[in-house]
Order: sequence, then C-alpha cells, then structure tokens
Amino acid sequence: MQGETAQISETGRIRPLAAYRAIRALFKNKEDTGQVFKIVAALQGNSMANCMARFRSSPVGRQVLAENRQLLATLCNREYLRSLPEDSFGRIYHRFLETEGLSAEGLVDASKESQHWEKRQAEFALFASRVRDSHDLNHVLTGYGRNPLGEICVLTFAYPHTRNRGIGVLILAGMFKFKKDLPREIPVFRAILEAYRNGKKAAWLPGVDWEAMLKLPLDEVRRTLNIKPPLVYRRVEARMIELEAEYQRKIAGTGHAPQPA
Repeated sequence: MQGETAQISETGRIRPLAAYRAIRALFKNKEDTGQVFKIVAALQGNSMANCMARFRSSPVGRQVLAENRQLLATLCNREYLRSLPEDSFGRIYHRFLETEGLSAEGLVDASKESQHWEKRQAEFALFASRVRDSHDLNHVLTGYGRNPLGEICVLTFAYPHTRNRGIGVLILAGMFKFKKDLPREIPVFRAILEAYRNGKKAAWLPGVDWEAMLKLPLDEVRRTLNIKPPLVYRRVEARMIELEAEYQRKIAGTGHAPQPA
C-alpha cells in the first residue's frame, strides 16, 4: 500500500486503462491490495476534491488542518489505545488489529510524502491519508469483517460519503465476481444493498473527529453517527470466515493465490 498514496490527488483526470489493468491484477491476486489504490486513483475524478472542499468548510476539518493533525499518529500509538476503557472504540479497534494481525505502522512512510509540498497540496494529502487510514476504523464501526463480503460491504457503506467512481467500480466488479464465486446461500446482493442503505443514513464519515470518538464507548459512537447493524451480513459472517480460511489454506498449500477461471 505504501507507494500508492501519492497517486491520489485533486486532479480530475480519469484513466480507464490504468484502472482496467489494476482490476485484472486484483482479481488475479486479491491479496495485492495496492491495486485498490490504483483503481481509486485512476477513476476518482473530482470526487476527492469535492470531499476536501466539504472537509475544509467543516468545524472538524478546519481544526484538523490547522493542527496538521495526523490520524495515523494516534492509530500507531498502541500504548494509548491499550489505555482506553475496555468498551471504547479505540480499545476495540486495538483488539481488532491484534486479532487480524494488522498494523497501522505500515502506512507511515506513505504519509510522509506530503511533508515538502505546497500548503494546499499538503492539506489535501493530509485529508486523503485521513480517509485511507480510517479504513480499519470503518470495519470496527460498521461491524463488517475482513473476509471478501465484509470488505466489499465496508466499501459500499462508505461509497455514499465520497462518490468515488473508482470505489464504485470496485464494488460493482466485486459484487458480480463474488456472486459467481461464492456459494449460492451467500446473499451477496442483499448484503451489499443493505450496506449502501445504511451508509446513506449515517453521518458523513470523512468529516468525523476520529481522535475524539476513539475515547468513547463503541455503542455510543454508533448511535452518534447513526450506524445501523449489518443484519444480512451477520447471518452469514461465520460461513464467510470458514470460506476465507479455506482460501488461505489453498494459498498456503500452493504457494500462490488461486487464479480466476
């Protein structure tokens, strides 16, 4: 992921061929998450610029930019996260990282790329990094896991907040691929539709004061931001975890990701 952040800029240029190549690469190996950034960057158009304008005009956005506040610094502070109450958003997020074997530190180098930019570019880089770094927070907040259906649902939940065409293409491509590849009992379309509807009802996530929210009980954060439970997804989450474990065993046995038919 580290090399892709610089591609996300305020320009409105669309690069469909670059997006197509990245989609093909991602479908060949779903573990190659760097391709996701390439797709988003190639097709974003003016969506991120529009979000940035809204962020700049909000009280939280003005404060974050004035303080040059880096969300990643807080998310990398494990000692701080461990010090929070057991039921807090931040403490539950920390347990999520440990359980999933994840680390926020892997994004640190990418976040440093903006240090010598002009002020407006640096502000945009800060905002883009903030959106990127909140991805795993969104997993915890919405209740969607890191299996394929959970990943596509968390992207779908966030789509109404950015209207990024790259994310929209990822959702559509993933939706039909998963419908084809997953067992028929997995309600792919219904789970994704529920995620979209819940996302539209929620508060605008790019403008959330995540640092303040981390200290609060997760249930309170969900109420404050109007986050509805993912009922359709929850009914099949255990099955999705089983399927993902089977996939990982295949990778371990063959030494590479299974190729699409």
